[in-house]
Amino acid sequence: MSILDEMLIRRSLSEISSAQLDDLECFDSIASTNTYLLEQPAPRPKRLRVAIADHQTAGRGRHYRRWESPAGSGLCLSLAYTFIKPPKHLPSLTLAIGIGVVGALQKLKIEGTSLKWPNDIVALNGKLGGILTEVQSRAADNVTVVTGIGLNIELPDGAVIGMNSEWAHRAVDVSSVVENVPARELIAAGIIDAMFAVMRKFEAKGFGGFLQDWAQHDWLHGRRVTVDLPDGRITGVAAGVDTDGALLVDTGEEKARVVSGSIVTAELTETRH
Repeated sequence: MSILDEMLIRRSLSEISSAQLDDLECFDSIASTNTYLLEQPAPRPKRLRVAIADHQTAGRGRHYRRWESPAGSGLCLSLAYTFIKPPKHLPSLTLAIGIGVVGALQKLKIEGTSLKWPNDIVALNGKLGGILTEVQSRAADNVTVVTGIGLNIELPDGAVIGMNSEWAHRAVDVSSVVENVPARELIAAGIIDAMFAVMRKFEAKGFGGFLQDWAQHDWLHGRRVTVDLPDGRITGVAAGVDTDGALLVDTGEEKARVVSGSIVTAELTETRH
Protein backbone atom coordinates (compact mmCIF):
# COMPACT_ATOMS: atom_id res chain seq x y z
CA MET A 1 0.00 0.00 0.00
CA SER A 2 1.26 3.50 -0.83
CA ILE A 3 1.21 6.45 1.51
CA LEU A 4 0.10 8.46 -1.53
CA ASP A 5 -3.70 8.68 -1.81
CA GLU A 6 -4.46 7.10 -5.18
CA MET A 7 -8.16 7.99 -5.05
CA LEU A 8 -7.39 11.65 -4.36
CA ILE A 9 -5.12 11.71 -7.41
CA ARG A 10 -7.82 10.12 -9.56
CA ARG A 11 -10.49 12.54 -8.30
CA SER A 12 -8.20 15.50 -9.01
CA LEU A 13 -7.61 14.60 -12.65
CA SER A 14 -9.43 16.40 -15.44
CA GLU A 15 -12.30 14.57 -17.13
CA ILE A 16 -10.35 14.17 -20.37
CA SER A 17 -7.35 12.61 -18.64
CA SER A 18 -9.57 10.29 -16.61
CA ALA A 19 -11.43 9.18 -19.72
CA GLN A 20 -8.19 8.13 -21.48
CA LEU A 21 -6.51 6.56 -18.45
CA ASP A 22 -5.92 2.80 -18.75
CA ASP A 23 -4.38 2.46 -15.31
CA LEU A 24 -2.88 4.49 -12.44
CA GLU A 25 -0.84 2.73 -9.75
CA CYS A 26 0.77 4.18 -6.62
CA PHE A 27 3.68 2.56 -4.80
CA ASP A 28 5.27 3.16 -1.44
CA SER A 29 8.65 2.08 -2.83
CA ILE A 30 9.74 0.91 -6.27
CA ALA A 31 13.02 0.52 -8.13
CA SER A 32 11.99 2.92 -10.90
CA THR A 33 8.60 4.07 -12.15
CA ASN A 34 10.00 4.33 -15.68
CA THR A 35 11.39 0.80 -15.60
CA TYR A 36 8.10 -0.50 -14.22
CA LEU A 37 6.03 1.04 -17.04
CA LEU A 38 8.53 -0.10 -19.68
CA GLU A 39 7.78 -3.66 -18.52
CA GLN A 40 3.97 -3.26 -18.65
CA PRO A 41 1.72 -3.61 -21.71
CA ALA A 42 1.74 -0.49 -23.84
CA PRO A 43 -1.45 1.59 -23.66
CA ARG A 44 -3.63 1.71 -26.73
CA PRO A 45 -3.14 4.70 -29.09
CA LYS A 46 -4.03 8.06 -27.51
CA ARG A 47 -4.35 6.45 -24.07
CA LEU A 48 -2.07 6.47 -21.03
CA ARG A 49 -0.81 4.47 -18.06
CA VAL A 50 0.67 6.09 -14.95
CA ALA A 51 2.92 4.87 -12.15
CA ILE A 52 3.68 7.04 -9.10
CA ALA A 53 5.99 6.30 -6.19
CA ASP A 54 6.78 7.90 -2.88
CA HIS A 55 10.30 6.48 -3.04
CA GLN A 56 12.58 5.06 -5.76
CA THR A 57 15.50 2.79 -4.96
CA ALA A 58 17.01 2.76 -8.47
CA GLY A 59 15.71 5.90 -10.15
CA ARG A 60 17.45 6.92 -13.37
CA GLY A 61 18.25 10.16 -15.15
CA ARG A 62 19.92 10.76 -18.52
CA HIS A 63 22.85 8.51 -19.40
CA TYR A 64 21.71 6.14 -16.60
CA ARG A 65 22.77 8.52 -13.85
CA ARG A 66 21.09 7.69 -10.54
CA TRP A 67 18.20 9.76 -9.25
CA GLU A 68 17.76 9.04 -5.55
CA SER A 69 14.96 10.41 -3.40
CA PRO A 70 14.49 9.77 0.34
CA ALA A 71 11.03 8.54 1.28
CA GLY A 72 8.50 11.33 1.62
CA SER A 73 10.77 13.97 0.10
CA GLY A 74 9.65 14.06 -3.51
CA LEU A 75 7.43 12.82 -6.27
CA CYS A 76 8.40 10.11 -8.76
CA LEU A 77 5.90 9.87 -11.60
CA SER A 78 6.00 8.15 -14.98
CA LEU A 79 3.46 8.21 -17.79
CA ALA A 80 3.24 5.91 -20.81
CA TYR A 81 1.49 7.20 -23.94
CA THR A 82 1.04 5.69 -27.38
CA PHE A 83 1.18 8.05 -30.35
CA ILE A 84 -1.10 7.03 -33.18
CA LYS A 85 1.80 7.69 -35.56
CA PRO A 86 5.49 8.32 -34.84
CA PRO A 87 5.98 12.09 -34.40
CA LYS A 88 8.92 13.96 -35.94
CA HIS A 89 11.89 14.92 -33.76
CA LEU A 90 10.77 12.67 -30.90
CA PRO A 91 13.72 13.63 -28.61
CA SER A 92 12.28 17.16 -28.39
CA LEU A 93 9.28 15.70 -26.55
CA THR A 94 11.31 15.97 -23.34
CA LEU A 95 11.54 19.75 -23.81
CA ALA A 96 7.81 19.98 -24.46
CA ILE A 97 7.06 17.94 -21.34
CA GLY A 98 9.15 20.38 -19.33
CA ILE A 99 6.97 23.23 -20.54
CA GLY A 100 3.90 21.30 -19.44
CA VAL A 101 5.33 20.62 -16.00
CA VAL A 102 6.22 24.28 -15.44
CA GLY A 103 2.67 25.21 -16.45
CA ALA A 104 1.22 22.68 -14.02
CA LEU A 105 3.32 24.08 -11.19
CA GLN A 106 2.24 27.62 -12.02
CA LYS A 107 -1.41 26.59 -11.79
CA LEU A 108 -0.65 25.43 -8.25
CA LYS A 109 0.92 28.86 -7.46
CA ILE A 110 4.44 27.42 -7.59
CA GLU A 111 6.15 30.26 -9.45
CA GLY A 112 9.72 31.06 -10.42
CA THR A 113 10.50 27.81 -12.23
CA SER A 114 12.34 27.53 -15.53
CA LEU A 115 13.89 24.89 -17.79
CA LYS A 116 17.47 23.95 -18.58
CA TRP A 117 18.05 22.13 -21.85
CA PRO A 118 17.39 19.33 -22.27
CA ASN A 119 15.68 17.85 -19.22
CA ASP A 120 16.08 19.84 -15.99
CA ILE A 121 13.50 21.83 -14.04
CA VAL A 122 15.17 24.80 -12.33
CA ALA A 123 14.24 27.06 -9.41
CA LEU A 124 16.43 29.52 -7.49
CA ASN A 125 19.26 28.54 -9.87
CA GLY A 126 19.21 25.01 -8.48
CA LYS A 127 17.84 21.68 -9.63
CA LEU A 128 14.17 21.23 -8.73
CA GLY A 129 13.55 18.17 -10.87
CA GLY A 130 14.38 16.17 -13.94
CA ILE A 131 12.70 14.50 -16.91
CA LEU A 132 13.53 11.23 -18.66
CA THR A 133 11.80 10.05 -21.85
CA GLU A 134 12.32 6.53 -23.19
CA VAL A 135 10.79 4.59 -26.07
CA GLN A 136 8.89 1.53 -24.90
CA SER A 137 7.91 0.13 -28.31
CA ARG A 138 8.04 1.29 -31.89
CA ALA A 139 6.05 0.05 -34.88
CA ALA A 140 5.43 1.26 -38.40
CA ASP A 141 2.17 2.92 -37.40
CA ASN A 142 2.73 3.99 -33.77
CA VAL A 143 5.24 4.49 -30.97
CA THR A 144 4.87 4.27 -27.19
CA VAL A 145 6.96 6.48 -24.93
CA VAL A 146 7.45 6.46 -21.17
CA THR A 147 8.27 9.82 -19.61
CA GLY A 148 9.35 10.08 -16.00
CA ILE A 149 9.32 13.15 -13.75
CA GLY A 150 11.37 13.39 -10.59
CA LEU A 151 10.43 16.42 -8.49
CA ASN A 152 11.90 17.50 -5.15
CA ILE A 153 9.10 18.48 -2.75
CA GLU A 154 10.56 18.69 0.78
CA LEU A 155 14.17 17.56 1.00
CA PRO A 156 16.01 16.77 4.22
CA ASP A 157 18.88 19.09 5.12
CA GLY A 158 22.04 18.47 3.13
CA ALA A 159 20.36 16.43 0.39
CA VAL A 160 22.06 16.30 -3.03
CA ILE A 161 19.19 14.71 -4.92
CA GLY A 162 19.77 14.34 -8.65
CA MET A 163 23.02 16.33 -8.61
CA ASN A 164 25.21 15.15 -11.46
CA SER A 165 26.97 18.16 -13.00
CA GLU A 166 28.64 21.43 -12.17
CA TRP A 167 25.92 23.68 -13.57
CA ALA A 168 23.75 23.33 -10.45
CA HIS A 169 25.49 23.76 -7.14
CA ARG A 170 22.56 22.59 -5.03
CA ALA A 171 19.30 20.75 -5.07
CA VAL A 172 16.14 22.82 -4.57
CA ASP A 173 12.70 21.71 -3.43
CA VAL A 174 9.19 23.08 -3.73
CA SER A 175 9.18 24.06 -0.05
CA SER A 176 12.05 26.47 -0.83
CA VAL A 177 9.95 28.14 -3.52
CA VAL A 178 6.56 28.47 -1.82
CA GLU A 179 5.47 28.75 1.80
CA ASN A 180 2.42 26.52 1.48
CA VAL A 181 3.36 23.32 -0.36
CA PRO A 182 0.42 21.71 -2.18
CA ALA A 183 -0.33 18.08 -1.40
CA ARG A 184 1.74 15.73 -3.51
CA GLU A 185 -1.46 14.18 -4.84
CA LEU A 186 -2.55 17.54 -6.26
CA ILE A 187 0.89 18.10 -7.78
CA ALA A 188 0.76 14.62 -9.31
CA ALA A 189 -2.70 15.15 -10.81
CA GLY A 190 -1.69 18.52 -12.25
CA ILE A 191 1.42 17.04 -13.84
CA ILE A 192 -0.51 14.09 -15.31
CA ASP A 193 -3.06 16.47 -16.87
CA ALA A 194 -0.26 18.63 -18.26
CA MET A 195 1.73 15.69 -19.65
CA PHE A 196 -1.33 14.25 -21.37
CA ALA A 197 -2.13 17.64 -22.92
CA VAL A 198 1.48 17.94 -24.13
CA MET A 199 1.37 14.48 -25.72
CA ARG A 200 -1.75 15.37 -27.69
CA LYS A 201 -0.40 18.77 -28.80
CA PHE A 202 2.97 17.28 -29.71
CA GLU A 203 1.23 14.63 -31.79
CA ALA A 204 -0.65 17.34 -33.71
CA LYS A 205 1.99 20.09 -34.01
CA GLY A 206 5.38 18.65 -33.05
CA PHE A 207 7.89 20.76 -31.15
CA GLY A 208 7.04 23.76 -33.29
CA GLY A 209 3.94 24.21 -31.19
CA PHE A 210 6.12 24.75 -28.10
CA LEU A 211 8.95 26.96 -29.39
CA GLN A 212 7.54 30.24 -28.10
CA ASP A 213 6.83 28.77 -24.67
CA TRP A 214 10.33 27.33 -24.45
CA ALA A 215 11.81 30.77 -25.07
CA GLN A 216 9.86 32.13 -22.09
CA HIS A 217 11.23 29.48 -19.72
CA ASP A 218 14.75 29.00 -21.14
CA TRP A 219 17.11 29.24 -18.15
CA LEU A 220 20.23 28.79 -20.28
CA HIS A 221 19.56 31.56 -22.78
CA GLY A 222 22.35 34.15 -22.68
CA ARG A 223 24.52 32.13 -20.30
CA ARG A 224 28.04 31.10 -21.20
CA VAL A 225 28.00 27.32 -21.35
CA THR A 226 30.39 24.45 -21.71
CA VAL A 227 28.83 21.40 -23.31
CA ASP A 228 30.23 17.88 -23.32
CA LEU A 229 29.54 16.21 -26.67
CA PRO A 230 29.98 12.60 -27.73
CA ASP A 231 33.08 13.65 -29.68
CA GLY A 232 34.46 16.56 -27.69
CA ARG A 233 33.48 19.78 -25.93
CA ILE A 234 32.33 23.24 -27.03
CA THR A 235 32.03 26.57 -25.23
CA GLY A 236 29.90 29.57 -26.12
CA VAL A 237 26.75 31.49 -25.28
CA ALA A 238 23.45 29.60 -25.23
CA ALA A 239 21.21 31.04 -27.94
CA GLY A 240 17.94 29.18 -27.56
CA VAL A 241 16.83 26.04 -29.35
CA ASP A 242 16.19 25.14 -32.97
CA THR A 243 12.85 24.01 -34.39
CA ASP A 244 13.74 20.37 -33.66
CA GLY A 245 14.76 21.06 -30.06
CA ALA A 246 18.53 21.14 -30.66
CA LEU A 247 20.44 23.54 -28.40
CA LEU A 248 22.02 26.51 -30.21
CA VAL A 249 25.40 27.67 -28.93
CA ASP A 250 27.01 30.85 -30.25
CA THR A 251 30.73 30.05 -30.25
CA GLY A 252 31.70 33.40 -31.77
CA GLU A 253 32.36 31.71 -35.09
CA GLU A 254 29.03 29.99 -35.65
CA LYS A 255 25.80 28.93 -34.01
CA ALA A 256 26.55 25.32 -33.28
CA ARG A 257 23.68 22.83 -33.02
CA VAL A 258 23.84 20.44 -30.08
CA VAL A 259 21.56 17.46 -30.55
CA SER A 260 23.05 15.30 -27.80
CA GLY A 261 25.22 16.63 -25.02
CA SER A 262 25.50 17.51 -21.33
CA ILE A 263 25.84 20.99 -19.87
CA VAL A 264 28.95 21.06 -17.70
CA THR A 265 28.93 24.74 -16.72
CA ALA A 266 26.46 27.60 -17.20
CA GLU A 267 27.47 31.08 -16.11
CA LEU A 268 25.81 34.47 -16.43
CA THR A 269 27.31 36.86 -18.98
CA GLU A 270 27.32 40.64 -18.91
CA THR A 271 25.28 40.75 -22.11
CA ARG A 272 22.43 38.59 -20.83
CA HIS A 273 19.05 40.39 -20.75
